[in-house]
Amino acid sequence: MKKAVPKQSDTDFIWQTLVAWVMDSRGDWRRKVTDATGLPFSRIRALKRLGAGPMTLKDLADAMSTDAPAATVAINDLENRGLVERYPHPENRRAKLVAITAAGRSVVTTTHRVIETTPSALQNLSTTDIKTLRNILDKIVAHQESRAED
Repeated sequence: MKKAVPKQSDTDFIWQTLVAWVMDSRGDWRRKVTDATGLPFSRIRALKRLGAGPMTLKDLADAMSTDAPAATVAINDLENRGLVERYPHPENRRAKLVAITAAGRSVVTTTHRVIETTPSALQNLSTTDIKTLRNILDKIVAHQESRAED
């Protein structure tokens, strides 16, 4: 049996609505993270990127979609706060690596607690709606993962 494919306008509407909802709620989430950590959001972005492992400032700037001077300012601030440390790159004498410290990981953990707070728009959905949405999201994630493997 062939699956019915929704009209393109329906999928466009769903996508546009989801993007708008995320973009509209992003400011509130950023403010909550900033309030919980006492750090500007740009510093949180740097810490989150460094959570995967040490990086050069250039690689960090690329990962943050910013320029090297802005990344340097962020890292200087984070280093002064004891949240990151710099050390010589083992293969490139001209470069330094930046790594997150235990205190920096604690800040990232705090941000995760803020993220775990469910927005009211989702809290108002029924159990059935949540299960349906979860099933749909699982399918979307599985599709994305299969594309990444190709």
